[in-house]
Amino acid sequence: MVNIGPNIQLPDFPLLLAPMEDVSDPPFRAVCKAHGADLMYTEFISSEGLIRAAAKSRKKLDIFDYERPIGIQLFGSDVETMGECAAISTEAGPDLIDINYGCPVKQVACRGAGAALLQDIPKMVAMTASVVKHTHLPVTVKTRLGWDEGTKNVEEVAERLQDVGIAALTVHGRTRAQLYKGDADWRLIAKIKDNPRIKIPIFGNGDITSPEKALEYKNRYGVDGVMIGRASIGYPWIFREVKHYVATGQLLAPPTLEERVAACQMHFDRSIEWKGPKVGVFEMRRHYAHYFRGLEGAKTWRTSLVNAETPADVLEILQEIASSNAVLVG
Repeated sequence: MVNIGPNIQLPDFPLLLAPMEDVSDPPFRAVCKAHGADLMYTEFISSEGLIRAAAKSRKKLDIFDYERPIGIQLFGSDVETMGECAAISTEAGPDLIDINYGCPVKQVACRGAGAALLQDIPKMVAMTASVVKHTHLPVTVKTRLGWDEGTKNVEEVAERLQDVGIAALTVHGRTRAQLYKGDADWRLIAKIKDNPRIKIPIFGNGDITSPEKALEYKNRYGVDGVMIGRASIGYPWIFREVKHYVATGQLLAPPTLEERVAACQMHFDRSIEWKGPKVGVFEMRRHYAHYFRGLEGAKTWRTSLVNAETPADVLEILQEIASSNAVLVG
């Protein structure tokens, strides 16, 4: 078992769903949980937005019992505000609070939040200590190797954040300067795991795109588990495939057409339920290309789904796809 704090027990080599802005909302999380995700997080939530009681930020606090264990992820640039937001988030009833020190996008980093804190380790430590102080829940952190190639300071970060009370650490194997380009480098992640001072679980993130790679990285780098992000978009089966391969060394058959339609419909139904018909129909449009990637005639089906205006229209098209006998060609 892998333990995060006193009350969260995960299976050996757990699979974590990465928090992804405009992706990992409750409907998406429901589909990933159904297919084997062990620990999930909300989309990251702005501490400033939460303090202002901004509707979008407050909506992201929605969590459901079927998602557990579930963490609320926060980001911000002010130490005191982050502490206050930890207290607010705790009231929403998650299982843990996660701090984002890894987001590389300009809108976040240029405001002194996310990966920007990698340039100010004392402030990162103070912020983390403030969050730990303001909640009784386990506090975890997601970060990167460093700001750029010349400042890969994640080993120091790991020790100092553990010293102020975090219960687990996830490291994305790229610097902020890399954004999502190039290959993730897990060698520093392995060094953290091998550090005898480190007692908390260490999870690796970056480029886990297949069961084979998950097992290879498990064996090569010794991490306690892996976090999967972009590979799960439109393909929640990645979680069950990795689990099966790690346990047996055998690859599962890819999802059938019927399974693809069923997962897409589950995602759609949850979107309508949580967001309402208008927003639910609109925001699902970004997912169709992923669910039906490689399907014969995928472009035609995607165009029809994107142009559908009502829930009934979408469901009718999904049933047409299911009964089409279309072949998966890629």
